[in-house]
Amino acid sequence: MRVSITGPMRPMRAATILLALCAAGATGAVWGQGGLIYSCTDASGKKLTRDRYIAECNAREQRVLNADGSLRQILPPTMTAEERGVVEEREHDAAAAIKRQQEEVKRDRNLVTRFPNEAAHRKARELALDDVRKSLRVSEQRLAALAKERKPLTDEAEFYVGKQLPLKLRLALDANDASVDAQKSLVQNQQLEIVRINKLYDAELERLRALWGGARPGSLGPVAAASAPPRK
Repeated sequence: MRVSITGPMRPMRAATILLALCAAGATGAVWGQGGLIYSCTDASGKKLTRDRYIAECNAREQRVLNADGSLRQILPPTMTAEERGVVEEREHDAAAAIKRQQEEVKRDRNLVTRFPNEAAHRKARELALDDVRKSLRVSEQRLAALAKERKPLTDEAEFYVGKQLPLKLRLALDANDASVDAQKSLVQNQQLEIVRINKLYDAELERLRALWGGARPGSLGPVAAASAPPRK
C-alpha cells in the first residue's frame, strides 16, 4: 500500500493517518466510498473489518470509522422480524395510551363545562330519567288494563271447568297472556334502564365532585361503563 503525504502537515497528524492505514492493511480492509470502514467482532470472537456493512454481524454492534481512524458512529444490532414486531407493538401501545389520555382530558373539561355545579347535573339526571319513567307508567297502565280485560274472560272460563274451552275464548285468553308477558318484559327493561341511568349519573357526579374540588382533568382514570344490571 503506497501512502503519499504532500503539503505541510504536522508530524502527529501524519502519524495518525499512517497508523490507521497500516491497521487497515493488516486486516486486509479496503477503504470504502467516503473513506469509511466497518468493524465488528463476530459470534466466534473474530474481528471483522470491511469497507461496507458486515452482514455476518447484523445481530451484533458494528463500529463505523472515519478515514483518520476516529469513530464516526456505532450501529446497533439489526432487529429480527420478531423484535421489530415487539418494538412496533410497544410504540403502538404508547401512542394509544397518549391518545386515551388526551381524550380523558378533553372529556373531563367538557364535563365541567357542561355541569358547572351539582344543580345542573341533578337537572340533567331528572331529564334523562323522565322519558323512561313516563314509558314505565304507560306500561304499568297497560298491565292494569289487561288485567281488567282478563276478568270477564276468566269468569266465562269457569263455566267450562273440566271441558274444552270454545276456540274464541281460548284465543282471547292466549292473546291476553301474550300481551301481559310482553308488557312485563317491557316493564323490567324500563326498570333496569332507570338503574343504569342512575349508576351512570352517580359515577359522573363522583368524578365531577373531584374536578370541582381541583383535580386535574385526565388524572382520574377512565370512566367505567354503566351497564344495566343482569336480570334476576
